[in-house]
Amino acid sequence: MLTLFRLFKFENDMAYNLLKGKRGIIFGALDDKSIAWKVAERAHDEGALFTLSNTETALRFGMTNELAEKTGSQIIAADATSVEDLYNVFETSMKVLGGKIDFVLHSIGMSLNVRKKRVYSDLNYNYLQKTLDISAISFHKMLQVAYKLDAINDWGSVVALSYIAAQRVLYGYNDMADAKSLLESIARSFGYIYGREKKIRVNTISQSPTMTTAGSGVKGIDGLMDFTNRMSPLGNADANECADYCVVMFSDLTRKVTMQNLFHDGGFSSMGMSLRAMSMYNKSLEAAVKDGDLDLD
Repeated sequence: MLTLFRLFKFENDMAYNLLKGKRGIIFGALDDKSIAWKVAERAHDEGALFTLSNTETALRFGMTNELAEKTGSQIIAADATSVEDLYNVFETSMKVLGGKIDFVLHSIGMSLNVRKKRVYSDLNYNYLQKTLDISAISFHKMLQVAYKLDAINDWGSVVALSYIAAQRVLYGYNDMADAKSLLESIARSFGYIYGREKKIRVNTISQSPTMTTAGSGVKGIDGLMDFTNRMSPLGNADANECADYCVVMFSDLTRKVTMQNLFHDGGFSSMGMSLRAMSMYNKSLEAAVKDGDLDLD
């Protein structure tokens, strides 16, 4: 029985070589809670070679060196809002990896308004500009630099991580919702040009709320994750599952998927109200009425 269990576990943990021989760049891996970190681990398991990039500050306070050692990757420090830095990332990556790039992950986002607890009706506009530049315009800069350098192979794949707040209002997500909306628009607009001229795919993945280091700082994240988990028929997708999806999007199995915002959220994006969520709401409603906090009349 133990032998059968070990065989079953081996078969289910076995890689499929989906990215064998492919080269990539992964932006945004900070620590082992980040989605980009999980993507790097899975890409490595699937046979890819890649470089890792993040800001000097993130590299100083994060754990990226550990990831680089684990995956045999070189780290290239860069501010993703700097076109000059991005040129260096792509040029150095092609030298280090020995050729053009096959896949790129944009996993970058930050809002000073959220960090400073500025509500949406009282935004600091300097902070807003930084939110948009870091979280969305950096994606356009990344694509434009790669395009001008002809750095990505035909049939390559570029993926950026998004969130359903780009389409729907979610309390507390603030100006990051605007940034994600812009991010998805950039993917469509650049995806058309890249697809037409180079057969390169550009997509966004709208992931379930995930307890990353950044996500844990979002106000009410525990309640949000519980709610979305109750609403989603399949439950929330975690970081490892998102990494699996990214690997499939990088692979040749999705050669005709482009300009899409792909929901990876257990079905949440198609739901109005679930039985589990309504049951919880009814219990809270009954308790409020019993305690005299709510008068249904």
